[in-house]
Amino acid sequence: MNLLLDTHLLVWSTSASHRLSPVARALIDNPDNQLFFSAASLWELAIKQSLGKKGFNVDARLLRHELLNIGYTELPVTSNQAVAIDSLPVIHRDPFDRILIIQATLEGITLLTVDRIVARYPGPIRKV
Repeated sequence: MNLLLDTHLLVWSTSASHRLSPVARALIDNPDNQLFFSAASLWELAIKQSLGKKGFNVDARLLRHELLNIGYTELPVTSNQAVAIDSLPVIHRDPFDRILIIQATLEGITLLTVDRIVARYPGPIRKV
């Protein structure tokens, strides 16, 4: 199964975080699953870290390097995805979450999320 991890799961998956649920850990650790990360997640981390947002002390460059080294595949943000945002219902206003939702939908990749609001969207989304 192809899995796109939301930003929180990306950070938690590369650490020994107790916040990662057993279900999420099992899906991430399953060698039959192909793991993806979005360039939008790294963009979000870089912005929030540069603004000094509490809880965002992850270096996006180091995280990207680590994700690639452990076998994740990078999913770029395309103009097709950007313009498709207008097709989403306005359930959630966070632009980073909305691009992840549309990427998962257009690319046919299951989005794993910890966000109950994101999980309300139709499409290949699974709350873990």
